Amino acid sequence: MEIDFLIIGQGLAGSALGYRLIQEGKKVILIDQPEGNKSSRVAAGLFNPVTGRKMVKTWKGELLFPEIIPFYQELEQVTGKKFLTLQTIYRPFLSIEEQNEWMGHSSDPEIQPFLNKIEVESQHASLKDSFGGVLLQNSGWLDIPTLLDGMATFFGDRLVQEEFQEKELVQEGEAWQYKQWRAKALIYCNGLGAMRSRFFSFLPFAPVKGEILELKQDFNPPFIVNRGVFRVPLPNGNLRVGSTYTWHDLEEGPTATAQKELLDKLTEVVRVPVEEVVAHRVGIRPATKDRKPFLGKHPEAPHVYVFNGFGAKGVSLVPYFSAQMRDFLLENKPLAVEVSISRYFNYI
Repeated sequence: MEIDFLIIGQGLAGSALGYRLIQEGKKVILIDQPEGNKSSRVAAGLFNPVTGRKMVKTWKGELLFPEIIPFYQELEQVTGKKFLTLQTIYRPFLSIEEQNEWMGHSSDPEIQPFLNKIEVESQHASLKDSFGGVLLQNSGWLDIPTLLDGMATFFGDRLVQEEFQEKELVQEGEAWQYKQWRAKALIYCNGLGAMRSRFFSFLPFAPVKGEILELKQDFNPPFIVNRGVFRVPLPNGNLRVGSTYTWHDLEEGPTATAQKELLDKLTEVVRVPVEEVVAHRVGIRPATKDRKPFLGKHPEAPHVYVFNGFGAKGVSLVPYFSAQMRDFLLENKPLAVEVSISRYFNYI
């Protein structure tokens, strides 16, 4: 069967890019193993425009954030599922100095679109926020498993649920034969699976283990709390709390150390005791050495591409960059230098 693109991986990256290519009338097959470390499925799904200890605007935020909400709303319409929650993020101040610093930030044109309100007093007796805090907007979270299940139904028989066997891939001139499919191009969207590929093992992935908890706690404000940990209210009344970042100990199991770290950090922000830890999940994120994603074409193998390495920021990065990747594949529009894998070699 002749197809345009064989996409390996139906996580967030593969689903978004597959959707964009199908919208352009391309024949696409996606291959995805039902089991395995699905970092997309255990991700917290947060999109936060102002991040880090220094609270700086997310890298390329002015380009990324206008794409996020419309893209996921479009996928909600296409799948008939609800997985996007728009919610403000509240970040308590730790000192009067930080409060003053944010007052100064509030006039920064780069930060203004994401700033909802600066509060100068505590927002709830259950919070340790005696200096108030900042409410951020254009933020929220994505229920990624529901999105992926919805997209799997959308793809229908274009999605093949089995493990990809790269050794069965045969080059035939400019095309690639894989089982019954003859593809004009291959795209690796399979997270850390690409590290084991003969094409992309040279890329400097830096896998990061992340652990998150789902728990019960008698405090349900209408916002996400984010200070040291994020605390996301779920529709079932539980809360999602995360996340850890570990570059060592990449064993896939949850650890008591991470659970203690998350609960300790939560105690620093919320006074109410945790009633029960309902679930403890772990995923290995396909992060990269320079924290920028991997997009582009293999330097030698014909029509072999990668769209990968989104790390912990996939929800924010994928809407914008899937459109960039589509334009690169179909119109040969150049990719941004910071994300192109040509930063690791010279194109011939």
